[in-house]
Amino acid sequence: MKVAHLTSAHPRYDIRIFHKECRTLVDHGYDVSLIVADGKGNELVDSLSIVDTRLLQGRLNRIFRTTRYVYKKALDINADIYHLHDPDLLPIGFKLKKQGKVVIFDAHEDVPLQLLSKPYLHPVFLRIISLLFSVYERFVFSKLDGVITATPFIRDKYLSINPTVTDINNYPMIGELDANVPWENKKNEICYVGGIAYTRGIMEVVTSLGLLKIPVRLNLVGEFSETAVEKEVKKLSGWSSVNSCGQLGRSEVREVLGRSMAGLVTYHPCPNHVDARPNKMFEYMSSGIPVIASNSPLWRDLIEGNDCGICVDPLQPQAIADAINFIINNPERAKQMGRNGQQAVYTRYNWDVEGKKLIEFYKKF
Repeated sequence: MKVAHLTSAHPRYDIRIFHKECRTLVDHGYDVSLIVADGKGNELVDSLSIVDTRLLQGRLNRIFRTTRYVYKKALDINADIYHLHDPDLLPIGFKLKKQGKVVIFDAHEDVPLQLLSKPYLHPVFLRIISLLFSVYERFVFSKLDGVITATPFIRDKYLSINPTVTDINNYPMIGELDANVPWENKKNEICYVGGIAYTRGIMEVVTSLGLLKIPVRLNLVGEFSETAVEKEVKKLSGWSSVNSCGQLGRSEVREVLGRSMAGLVTYHPCPNHVDARPNKMFEYMSSGIPVIASNSPLWRDLIEGNDCGICVDPLQPQAIADAINFIINNPERAKQMGRNGQQAVYTRYNWDVEGKKLIEFYKKF
């Protein structure tokens, strides 16, 4: 069966799209093409065909021009199943359905809730945009053949719209990020891996570094999405304790996790965060280090339920600092929490489990 995954925004080697979903389908005998828009050209990787449209700068270009190019490439491929990954591509999904194609949408985020968390737009305007998108989303999703969601929360929301819905959680691949570094060889370092933004708690995290009782460095892996926030963060006294690593490859991320004593995921309690399950949380667990996480009920149940970290008020730098101090000053306890998290990933929160769910979902078509 011929399958085409479509994205207008994600990189070609996106962890969820390329490494997990596409490669799992190839391993199970599907003929898979991945349409991207990064300007890096076409490529064949391990029997997986990457088809590039072109890279256009600017969000408006991505919405109005890139989507047209992606649609044209999608028609050229003439696949049996089209698997879409970006809200910008919903009109394409609707068009492909009219062509008689099987169309699946992969909801990585709850977009209406995500829109409510944009700090640079007026709250009233945000509510209007969120409501309009929600109405449009419900209409299109009701016409599609199936919907995949990244969390059970989003799955339950869409079940009333489309009966063919399943959650494929973005859990890590077993062993991928485990550097097997003995605890006594770790450094007085913690880490954050992922997109860096105000609502993801970067101000509070860097502020907490200046409140620590002992010197600890933060390995900051990722890129800032807001220039103004980046400038403000770099003015904080705690910035002198930051190793700014930028974007790293997976092997480099594994090395950073290996030398760190804890991973941070202290997102603000925004509507799209409290019911999310950030992939980085499970990646920290898979590498065998404790997680310092926000204290939303869902996250607390996961972290404290598996005894694999500490939950804190993400808006309080002192609370974050206290958690870091505890991890550094109690290495045996920290080591045990790391082991607990790793065991939870090995048994429940891993891609082997989710990949099987993906294949079962595809068998419906």
